[in-house]
Amino acid sequence: MEKWIFVLLTFVSANLCAEKNVLAISGSTRNESLNKKLVTEAAYWASQSGGTVIEIDLKEYAMPFYDGDLEISEGMPEKAQQLRALMIQSDVILIASPEYNCSVSAVLKNAIDWASRSEEGRSSRAAFKDKTFVIMSASPGSGGGARGLVHLKEIIKDIGGTVLQQQVVVPNAYRAFDQQGRLIDPTQKSMLQEAVHAAMKAAS
Repeated sequence: MEKWIFVLLTFVSANLCAEKNVLAISGSTRNESLNKKLVTEAAYWASQSGGTVIEIDLKEYAMPFYDGDLEISEGMPEKAQQLRALMIQSDVILIASPEYNCSVSAVLKNAIDWASRSEEGRSSRAAFKDKTFVIMSASPGSGGGARGLVHLKEIIKDIGGTVLQQQVVVPNAYRAFDQQGRLIDPTQKSMLQEAVHAAMKAAS
């Protein structure tokens, strides 16, 4: 009897995580970015939980800084439209953000600003509402980028997103990844895996 209960719970858990669309974004465009490595590993665990994962590089979604006059005269930039569409179709959004002067990177904040607009030039929460966000950071410093995540969490919550309580910070990150870009420390790896799995289950 206990065996069948375990099998049933395993089946239910797997199906709760299945058929979720997942978008993975790094807030750094640097080729050897520690946060790219972190979000790539998070994307791997999302796929292992049954998610359909798209990982993007914001370098390939270059867009001008948000400007109300530009929005009126030219509309939403094409790359901003593409990013917003990917966010709208996602159930879970994974964001790894570097900490720049106690906050988020300019390229990430700008992407969020554009995504919070509609193609008609109005404020819109469609790219954030009913989405479960997992936020994380890797940093060479001892704080792991945690201070920047405070701002990122408030930004996302203010425009309608649900931020998972479990956040992942990786301090001393130059020594945290192996040559394949995977986390070395079993505890950090487990924390990331658990956070992603929790988001997959929580996503509506």
